[in-house]
Amino acid sequence: MLASAGPFPGEETGLPSGARALGPIKDCLDDFFQSEQRVSVPPKAPEGSEAHDGPPSRRVPSASTEATAGAPARCFLASPPGAAPCLEAGARAPQCACSELTVRGEGASPGEALPTCARPAHAPSPPGGEGRGGAVLARGAAPLSAAVAASAAAAGREAEGGRRRRKMAAAAAAALRAWFWNERFWLPHNVTWADLAGEPGPPDSGLQYPRAGHVLSAFPLALGIFAVRLLFERFIAKPCAINLGIQDSGPHRAQPNAILEKVFTSITKSPDGKRLEGLSKQLDWDVRKIQRWFRHRRNQDKPTTLTKFCESMWRFTFYLSIFFYGIKFLWTAPWFWDTRQCWYNYPFQPLTSRLYYYYILELAFYWSLMFSQFTDIKRKDFLIMFVHHLATIGLITFSYMNNMVRVGTLVLCLHDASDFLLEAAKLANYAKYQRLCDAFFMLFGVVFIVTRLGIYPFWILNTTLFESWELIGPYPSWWLFNGLLITLQILHIIWSYLIIRTAYKALVRGKVSKDDRSDVESSSEEEDVTSNSTKGVFSTSSNGSNRINGHVASGQWMEEE
Repeated sequence: MLASAGPFPGEETGLPSGARALGPIKDCLDDFFQSEQRVSVPPKAPEGSEAHDGPPSRRVPSASTEATAGAPARCFLASPPGAAPCLEAGARAPQCACSELTVRGEGASPGEALPTCARPAHAPSPPGGEGRGGAVLARGAAPLSAAVAASAAAAGREAEGGRRRRKMAAAAAAALRAWFWNERFWLPHNVTWADLAGEPGPPDSGLQYPRAGHVLSAFPLALGIFAVRLLFERFIAKPCAINLGIQDSGPHRAQPNAILEKVFTSITKSPDGKRLEGLSKQLDWDVRKIQRWFRHRRNQDKPTTLTKFCESMWRFTFYLSIFFYGIKFLWTAPWFWDTRQCWYNYPFQPLTSRLYYYYILELAFYWSLMFSQFTDIKRKDFLIMFVHHLATIGLITFSYMNNMVRVGTLVLCLHDASDFLLEAAKLANYAKYQRLCDAFFMLFGVVFIVTRLGIYPFWILNTTLFESWELIGPYPSWWLFNGLLITLQILHIIWSYLIIRTAYKALVRGKVSKDDRSDVESSSEEEDVTSNSTKGVFSTSSNGSNRINGHVASGQWMEEE
């Protein structure tokens, strides 16, 4: 706030009262508003004026300041927040807030001040032009100070509200975390998370119990697997396909037609008979020609055989590698030969490095399939595959966090047994080795049905439902774990039915028919294909989700001209 100085003792009164009172004060005011510093331009002290001394606030004149009378003075303005500008000397403004106006001469000590006061904005203006100008400044400074104070108060309230919201969010997160990681849900009776926090062996043994944070490493690993897939398909699978005579040629493109294209994109991709007749009259085309156009247009967006070959070769390589790794690892594991070993001393079962890598690699691969399912070939069983992926990822993650990894490795290895056979059948089909394709598919069907409808329920579900009940007893997460395994078995039954029906048609009709799961049509399929003029071909559609932990990727069985 702005301050004014009272008249100096012994000051001559020949000058006008406004000039005498506001001479040095005006200089301080100008400097304060322009530079926002506490140093103003040094005014010349009036002749006969004397310096004064006093305490820092409301000092009284003292004899020590008289020695500096007549010396050049420098003003320093120190205004308390909220005060109005000072317009004249203290004697002429009795209703005001006190402040300081420091007048420093050549020989004066720093900080010497005279008692002054700040005149309120509503006080009458003093005579003279300076007084009128000061009144204008006073009227502008008061609302400005009030606005600054209101803004500071609002900022304080906002900061306090933000702190309260953060505290509430932290409390809610803590409550949710405590609820999710409830020991009575995840662990058997009389077991706590603290019991699993230590190391099961010596410090240098490398053994530990599974941690929930370990599953997070599957996400960057999934991205790495996807990157390796792209490199593999481009630099390994594609050259192999070209050497086998598979060309990178797309399906026959439909003849350009604006009317049919509009119907295809905005109305329907498979028009009924009534609409076909209307289009025939409108275009003066034969109905069968319009049907052929829509068939070619549907196939136009389908991936090429080269693309499907590369995808299947990648999955074949991964499935085969991970299956043999699992067999090699489990061959020396005691629970592979005696499933009751999965529950002895549970959950205090150490996690070895080989078991950790096997589990996390499988989890990362399923996450990569989860993402690529939305970019790969779409099929009718997309929803079933999506549910399967969720169940599989949930099973792997859930069994890892509550240390059911022993029985989990059995489930993974069992489902890996038939996957690479299906992909091998696809590769043979794309390369036009029909007999080899049929042989691989029949072998795949046998292995799939034996493992999914035989070994899985009588070996896996038997130990998770009955042996675990006998050895450790049920608890909440036990019910969830077995519920997911039963969901997986339901998917096995659905896919087994599709495989058996396809195999039955192949035996009865002497050829393999189109798989009902797939929406993909043959690039050379015509509308007048008959059983007497066609050759059975196993043309599987390459869906990134053709991973059988339930996904029996039957691919596409279709007829080709």
